[in-house]
Formats: sequence, C-alpha cells, structure tokens
Amino acid sequence: MQALIVIDVQRDFCGGGALAVPDGDAVVAPINALMDEAGAVVLTQDWHPEGHSSFASQHAGKTPLETVDMPYGTQVLWPDHCVIGSNGANFHPDLRTDRAEMIVRKGFRRNVDSYSAFFENDHETPTGLAGYLRERGIAELTFVGLALDFCVAWSAQDARRLGFEATVRTDLCRAIDADGSRAAAEAAMTEAGVKLAAS
Repeated sequence: MQALIVIDVQRDFCGGGALAVPDGDAVVAPINALMDEAGAVVLTQDWHPEGHSSFASQHAGKTPLETVDMPYGTQVLWPDHCVIGSNGANFHPDLRTDRAEMIVRKGFRRNVDSYSAFFENDHETPTGLAGYLRERGIAELTFVGLALDFCVAWSAQDARRLGFEATVRTDLCRAIDADGSRAAAEAAMTEAGVKLAAS
C-alpha cells in the first residue's frame, strides 16, 4: 500500500503566518486532489509549547535563521510558531483533514526540535509513525507539504533510512530556501535514495 504524508500544512507556514513559506498556500488545492489517489493519508502537525528551545526569542541576542549548538547538534532558530492551541498551529483552513487516518504531532518536547515525521532532531526519539506504517503494511510513501528544505526533506531521508520507499513531489512542496538550503536538501535527499518527482 502507498501512503501520502502531508507535512505541516499549517496556518503559520502559509501566507500571513509567523513562519510563512513563500507561496505556501499554493500547495493546498493540489494536495487535496492527490489525497483521492492515496491508499492512506497521514498529516503531520508542528506542535510547540510556549518557550520552545528552537525559538529565537529564547536565546538572548539571537534572531531567526541564526543557529545555536544544542546537545543533539546544530539547531536553526525560528520565530515563535505553531504554538500549541494557537490559531497558527491549526491546519490550513482549506486542507482536507477528513481524509487523514493519522495525525502526527511533533516538536512538543520543549528541549528538542522535530523536523522529521519519524524522529525528533536527536535522530533517536521516535514519533511512532514508522511502527504505524509497518503495522498497516505500508511500504511506499509520497511526501508533500512545507517546508521542502527542512521538515519534508528530513522526513523523506528518515523514511529511506528506515527502509521505506520515498518519493517527494517537489511541485507540491515549497521551500524556505535560506542560504541555499533548498539545493542542499535536494542533493541530500537524492543521495539518500529519495525520488524527486513532479507531476
């Protein structure tokens, strides 16, 4: 069976949001249409407590897109976004959530960020998604959503590391593209065996 993994199509990553990805709203309608072709649909949702350690506001003198060293490695700092219970954490109002058989919330541990749908950024703490997919007999995954160069890329690479087939529909993603991060992410995905495709 094949599953569509829809990454973080939330208000804060779309137009007017706290961490708006350029043209992020444009992916919603085509993702909705693609859901009809999927054997299963999983949505991920960034879900941060107030004062999360990845927020630049928690680090004196730091601004968004600067980095800090965390116990698990280098962490990019972000504007406060997708705070639990906030409007910005909600899914885009036009996204079809009724087709989702599972919603994976990530980033809710205050001291570690979580880009991937499979692991926290320590690359060790699992979200439980891999076990869910395996128990469902799902081996082929298609990734879409926001943002291509962070959460989508990390999710697709972890899928390959865990033995799943992984395709990223680049036409149904948008990137932050800070300092060449899109090209770097696409190169890393290709090296990991992720298929990059467009309709």
